[in-house]
Amino acid sequence: MLYGIVAATTALLLAVVLTALLRAPARRLGIVDRRRQRAVPLCGGIAVALATCLVTAAGEWTGIAPLDGQVRELLEAGAAVAVLGLVADVRRVKARLLVGGTAVAAAWVVPYSELGIVGGVLAAGWIVFVAVGFKALDHADALAGTVAVVTAFGVGALAAAEMMDGPAALLSVLAAALTGFLMHNRPPARAGLGSCGALFAGFVLASAAVVTRAGYEPASSAGVLFALTAVAAADVILVLLSRRLAGRPLLRSGPDHLAHRLRRLGLTSCGATVVLGVGASCGVLVAVFAHLGWIAGSGVYWVAAGVLVLVLGLLRVRPYGPRRPMKAQVGAQLRVRNG
Repeated sequence: MLYGIVAATTALLLAVVLTALLRAPARRLGIVDRRRQRAVPLCGGIAVALATCLVTAAGEWTGIAPLDGQVRELLEAGAAVAVLGLVADVRRVKARLLVGGTAVAAAWVVPYSELGIVGGVLAAGWIVFVAVGFKALDHADALAGTVAVVTAFGVGALAAAEMMDGPAALLSVLAAALTGFLMHNRPPARAGLGSCGALFAGFVLASAAVVTRAGYEPASSAGVLFALTAVAAADVILVLLSRRLAGRPLLRSGPDHLAHRLRRLGLTSCGATVVLGVGASCGVLVAVFAHLGWIAGSGVYWVAAGVLVLVLGLLRVRPYGPRRPMKAQVGAQLRVRNG
């Protein structure tokens, strides 16, 4: 218990300090994301990954909290995914390379002995889907971090219920590191997760969830895993459907994610993050209660129904409006400044 508190506190403080220290180098190297005409340094992901890996590895090195083989493999694979994401932040990397590299890492950590070959392949595909989903959520200030923290607490609760001390400790450290990062990521963000942090967080969360649910009935596990990551899944499904219906390339970025559409409906950036954070919390609670047997397994159907309603409702919000000519934009900005 004492080690868990010390480890989480250390990870939080380390993430806060590293994010602050890495902001200036990230700006100088051009590792930034443009958000509403702001250049946001993508240094938070490096801080979160380093804080999580260093604090967890310290428990192994000191012998205070030795890692079992499964957790060690998960952490090593997550670190590899973080490095791949960092390469994507520094220079352009094709999406299929990111997906392929994440798929290889996912295939490495899936427990085939309990899931079988078919179940293992499906689980690896789901891990990739969730990792990509968290990367997609990193389009708005505080959104990906908030959803990841909520999900980490949920998956950690599942691991604790299964008496899996290793995964539970890893997830508590990850949640603390993400909380430290969020101190720099609240609107207006002074740092972003980037592909490095978003892929790392999504990968670790999804892999740990698969490990904790291994051995359960496949259909019920699928429902629990979906409820744990309902917001990330909803964002990916919404974007894919929207771009397909609009005839746009699936990999072409655009203002068509959940937070973008909620802002078009009148919510502020903070308001959209709060709404989606509450939605993620509801999905996580349903998943945890279903895993513990406190509610019927059919409760996850309500989460699926909520995602369906959300996606179909936001599909009606038009995200691809025609851009105004540059002269019109400049004139509008001048009128605002002079008005």
